[in-house]
Parts: sequence; structure tokens; C-alpha cells
Amino acid sequence: MKRVSAAASLLAVIAACPAYAQVAQPDSGTASDPSPPAAPAHDIVVTAHKLDAARASIQPSLGATAYTITNEAIQALPGGDNQQFNQIILQLPGVVQDGFGQFHVRDDHNNLQYRINGTILPEGLAVFGQTLSPRLIDRFSLLTGALPAQYGLRTAGIIDVTTKSGVFDNGGSVSLYGGSRGMIEPSVEYGGSSGSTNYFVSGDFRHNDVGIESVDGSSNPIHDRTDQAQAFGYVDHIIDQENRVSFVGGYSNQSFQIPNPRGLHPDAGWSVGGVTDFLSDDLNERQIEKTAFGQFAFLHDSGPLTYQVSLFGRYSSLRYRPDMLGELLFNGQAQQAFKQDFTMGGQIDGAYRVNDANTIRAGILVTRDRGVSDTTTAVFPVDSSGSQNGEPISIVDNGGATEWTYSAYLQDELKLSRQLTLNIGGRFDHYDGYRSESQFSPRASLVWQSLGTTVHLGYARYFSPPPFENVATTSIAKFDGTSAAAGSTLDTTPFAERQNYYDVGLQQKLGGGFTLGVDGYLRRSRNLIDEGQFGAPIILTPFNYRKGRIQGVEANMSYAHGGWLAYANFAYAKAQGLEVVSSQFNFDGPASDPATELGYIARHYVYLDHDQTYTGSAGLSYAFRQGPLSGLKLGGDMIYGSGLRADDDVNGIPNGLALKDYAQFNLSAGYRIARPGISLRFDIINVGDHVYQIRDGSGVGVGAPQYGPRRGFFFGISKSI
Repeated sequence: MKRVSAAASLLAVIAACPAYAQVAQPDSGTASDPSPPAAPAHDIVVTAHKLDAARASIQPSLGATAYTITNEAIQALPGGDNQQFNQIILQLPGVVQDGFGQFHVRDDHNNLQYRINGTILPEGLAVFGQTLSPRLIDRFSLLTGALPAQYGLRTAGIIDVTTKSGVFDNGGSVSLYGGSRGMIEPSVEYGGSSGSTNYFVSGDFRHNDVGIESVDGSSNPIHDRTDQAQAFGYVDHIIDQENRVSFVGGYSNQSFQIPNPRGLHPDAGWSVGGVTDFLSDDLNERQIEKTAFGQFAFLHDSGPLTYQVSLFGRYSSLRYRPDMLGELLFNGQAQQAFKQDFTMGGQIDGAYRVNDANTIRAGILVTRDRGVSDTTTAVFPVDSSGSQNGEPISIVDNGGATEWTYSAYLQDELKLSRQLTLNIGGRFDHYDGYRSESQFSPRASLVWQSLGTTVHLGYARYFSPPPFENVATTSIAKFDGTSAAAGSTLDTTPFAERQNYYDVGLQQKLGGGFTLGVDGYLRRSRNLIDEGQFGAPIILTPFNYRKGRIQGVEANMSYAHGGWLAYANFAYAKAQGLEVVSSQFNFDGPASDPATELGYIARHYVYLDHDQTYTGSAGLSYAFRQGPLSGLKLGGDMIYGSGLRADDDVNGIPNGLALKDYAQFNLSAGYRIARPGISLRFDIINVGDHVYQIRDGSGVGVGAPQYGPRRGFFFGISKSI
């Protein structure tokens, strides 16, 4: 049985499909801890459930907004767990699709924190690749809004993953999935237990001919293959009814070709050894991304006290290999780039239940991050007019730095009445890297619940340092007098973003399995952090707007009854920034000239490049549970976007236009033959073959166009083992 404490007022899980969409409310469960399925009468299983519930009680989400998806819900989506993690997250409210597999929560750029079984997964360098496979997920939650004090540093959204465990899922499966555009993906997963030790492992390999979004909208882009290998392992040992140790580890090795535009020729007038022409179809650029992570945790739960002590580490590297001749002729420069980052740290979180109406929570976090950046850039020497003045030369620019981050929080959850809960606290964060900054951040929320209605109101002060692993270390003076000279001589180191965040929401449970919710938010930022791709390597670089203003509203509906699962989400958002105050050398300047990019942004609020005014998603599935069609499941989902931003060149306004809106529909059918344990599935992605742009190549910090996926047919078969 799950341990229940009236004082441990956390999030209740509300069935939505395939997402469990919920708004924070006091209850004995948590968004990361839905009521476990009936377990066999075995002490190890009961103890494992009890310790899982205890771990979840340390980190409640009271006052925040949370949306949860289970593994069963993932399987109901077109593609199931064969698709990449970001595609699943796009089905949640307020999540905006972007190029390179990126997504944005509530019009923020990245600023996401991943947690695995309650322990932070440090940030890495991956741009295209996905570190986490859906196969390892038992369930995950997206937490956003006015977060409690235990969540900090990355605050646009917390993606809290609970992994599969052999104690609940003895056995496994092997599968093969593939289809259009050379897609093939074999995989295996297995979980089991031996005495008090439980384990789960998974691995997969993905190959296809569209590793990155097409740059021209064609169904079969040129030079876009990818090979991606991933492995994951989990093991825990239950020492006794009060203590457990666990280890989580994973590795990914992913190679991407950079897709080529068709039929282009250089027109900038550069020459290399007398060669002036190069067909864009023949470009050969590649990027390789590797990530490895590990987490060790000790969990203790006894009486009123529960705590978890964790140690973690993550290594990641990114290597960009240019086409030297082609990039020199097209861009005037070609840069080989290698970046690596290694982060390690420790985390302690605890909860003390004073009585049924009062729970105190506290924790500390310490991390050390070491980053290295090595680049060799081939450039042309130029004269005072910018004309070529000789053959290419190479400029080496290597560097590295270390950052330490220290965080601590304390908060108190008080049940003021049976219906009303107050959660109040604060956290202190300090980082010392390229800069040294600190902030104390108060948090407060009220949650009222009665007769199926939940209302929450929250305030949070946020402090988000720039992503250390992406901060540029370029010595811009080295490139003076070359074809890679910066547009501005200013190179201010990025600042930490400081926000005031206000959030209010309402959720109503109706009869018959319906749940409705609406949530509104308002952000005001100083030194708002954005990121852009500047230069040929596909590496994102952070910069700051002096002021930022972001606001929006999200609405969601869910229905679950019998074999029916349905959901629909719609969101409005507006995000703007004023005056670029860091990494200015990446922009056209100077700021004193209103006709330049820097000059215009210094005088006007502009939309952020990743702003999308309207975003929607929806899904419907039905599982036949009886009769001759038992084992058959039919479903579909869709995403809608009103379009990301593009430059208004006519009026000279950066990010002044929105791209055309789009909708993508997907269908899925699955059938399970129970006795041999064989499952079959058939998926159609982009049923209408709608051609739409995610990016058009313009906009602040945007380097290339990207298009959504074209229609594809995919088949899968799996066998239980």
C-alpha cells in the first residue's frame, strides 16, 4: 500500500489522455507518484511502492501546474516509444515546436531542468540528439508556473522522469520499427528482480535519412542521414523497509549529417586557389554528439523524516566537422569546433512532517562544471574595404573554464484548513564561472480545493544563470581584418536572468471522466536569456535582452472513460525583449545606429525569435477490450502552431513577422496478440503530407530554414521476452 500522510499535500493525478493533465492541488499523491497498480502480496514490492511514494513526497509541486504522461499513454501516441522524447512533450499544453528537435515551454528558450527519480540531470551540449529514450520512462511530468522553492536555476519547466523498474515489470521485449526514408530502429528492454535487488535495462539504435529537419521542404533531403545509439540502465537494492540505494546511468552516441540546400552557388566573390564555384548539393558537413550520465542515490524514510542523498555526473561532447572548401566559398569562413563539458555534483533533499498540518522541506545542491572549447577557423584576410586579400589562413581559438554553483532552499507547507493549503519558502543560488552572481528567491502559493474544483495562485522569484556549457569563449580581436570579423566590437559576458513570475489557475473535474483546466501567467524579466545559432557550427550561444516581458494563457480538456482516451490543449503566448546587452559581437551593430539590428532592438521591444502566438495539440484513442477486436487500439494526435518569428526586411524589424500557421495530423493502429506476446503497430505521420516551415532562416540568432516532417508510413513488431 502507498504510504499516506495528510501533511504531505502534493499534486493529485487527474486522468487525461494520453497526457494526465493536472493543476496543482493538495492531496496525498503527487504528479510524479500516481497511485500504483495492485501489487502481489510480496514484501519487496510493497516496500518498493512505499519508498517510491516517500521519494515523491520530498519534492511536491504544490502551487505549480503539472502535466503527466505515463508509459501506457506514450504507447497510445502515433510512434509510441519509438519516437523521440521531444515529440511526446509537444503534446503538452503551451509547448512550442522548433527546429533541430528543440521545443519551448511557455515561450522560454530552453531553461529546462531534467530530473530522473528526483535527482537533477545536469545540462549537456546536445543540439540535435535526445539524451533520454521514451523506453526508459514509466511516467514523466512537466512542471511549470510558480514552482516551489526546491526547483531553481532552470525554471521554465521541470521534466521529472520516473524510470521503469524490474520490481514492477518483470520481463521485457525486443522490437523492430521502421519505414519511410530509410527509418530502421531495433530495440530491446528487460527488467527483473533478484531478492531485494531490482533492475531495468534498455537499448536502441536508430538510422534514417532525415536526421535533422529538411531545409527545403523536400520529402527526401540531401545529405541528412543519422545514426543514433542509446543505452540505459537502472538498478536498486532495498536494504530494509526504510532504506534503499539506487543507480541510474545512460549513454548516447549520435552522428548527424547537416542537410544541404539544392542548386545554390557561392555569390560572395571568395576564391580558394583559383576555385570560386561550389554546388551546395555537394556540401559535406557533420556533427557528432556524445553524452554519458550516472546518478547514485540513497533514500531513507522513517517516521516523520524522509530524505534522499544523491551524487551525479554527466559528460557530453559536440564535434562539428565543416566542409572546408564549400563553407569558405559560401560563408567566407569554415570552423572546426569541439566542445566538451563535464559536470558533477551532489544533492540532498528532505521532508520533515511536524504534524498532519505542517511539513517542512529543505535541501542543498552543489555542482562543478568544467567546459572546454577548441576551434580552428579558416578565414580570408581582407583589406579595409572588406575585399579578399590573400589565400585562407587558420585562426586557433582554444579555451576552457570552470563553474561552481551552490543552492539551498527551505519551505513550509501549511494546511490552513481542509480546503486551503499555503506553501511558502525561499532559495538562495550562487554561481561563479564566467561571472559571479547570487540571488535570494522567495516563493509562495495558495491552493484551494473543494468538490472537484481546484484553484491555485502563486508567485516565484527566479534566478537562471546562462547555460555555462554554451557561453562563447571566442576572442573576437583575433578575427579583426578577416572575413570573420565581428559586426560589433562589444563582447559582454552573458548575465543571469532574474524574473518575477505570477501564475493563477483553475481546474474542474466534471462527471463522466471529464476534466477542464485553465492557467494564466505573467513574467517580467531583467537580463532575459535567449539563445541563437551564430556562425556555421550548429552550436547555440546565449545572449541577454536587458528587459523581457512574457505572458500567456493555457487551456486544457481531458476525457477518460472505458476504452476512450481524449485530450485537447490550446495556448496563447506573447514574448518580447528590449536591448541586447551581452554577446553583442554576434549581431549587426553598432547599437548607436538605429538602422542596425542592435540599434533597432536597443530602442524597441521585439518579439523573441521562438515566440509563437497560438499553440495547440489534441489526441484521441480507443482500445477494444472485449469481443473479436479485443487487443486492437486505434488513435491519432495533432499539433498546431500559428508560426514562429521571421524578420520583416521591408520595414527593418527583427523578428517582425510570423510564419504561416500549420497543423500536422498523425494516425496509429496497434494490435496485441496476448498468448504469444506479439504486438504489431502501424503509424502514419503527417497524414495530409502538409508542407510547412518551422523556420525560414531569418530572425534573431536563426541560421537556417527548417521544415516539418513529410508524410511517412511506419511499421513495428515487438515480442515479449
